[in-house]
Amino acid sequence: MSAMNITGMIAPVGPHGTDGRAGVRRASPVAGITPEFYFHKNIDNSRLVKVVDPRRRREIRMFSGSVAALFLLIMFYSWQHFSAIEYGYKIEAQKAERDRLVEVNRSLQLEEAGLRDPGRIDVLARQMGLEAPEPGQVQRLDTDTPGVANGSPVMARMSPVAVIPAQ
Repeated sequence: MSAMNITGMIAPVGPHGTDGRAGVRRASPVAGITPEFYFHKNIDNSRLVKVVDPRRRREIRMFSGSVAALFLLIMFYSWQHFSAIEYGYKIEAQKAERDRLVEVNRSLQLEEAGLRDPGRIDVLARQMGLEAPEPGQVQRLDTDTPGVANGSPVMARMSPVAVIPAQ
């Protein structure tokens, strides 16, 4: 036979006296102490069987499905939002790259125009000992020939070769 465990607590009810106002006494419900006892009892719930409640199970499934759908919607929205931000950064980077390339193109066109200057070419040719061409030595390719559209390729023409003897 097992012994019964009894635990208890004995606490005072409270002090007697005034409540702060002159001449007024506070009433005391019990004079002395009130004992409280707690009994420990072992309960065996191993033989209990939980009854399945189909309505409760359906509510849990509906709630879980709703939370999952809400989670998926939030994740989809977040994915779209952060993708839009990322694409915005990429677009700005490409605009900056385009602006840089436009500036490089402009500087290259200015450099090409300076290098194609006929006066500069004439000075360099005279420094290298070259002379001005004689009439008939230079043949220009005309893109304004009749029957040929602008920008289309022009067929090269063969001309007689002139050999200039070295001096």
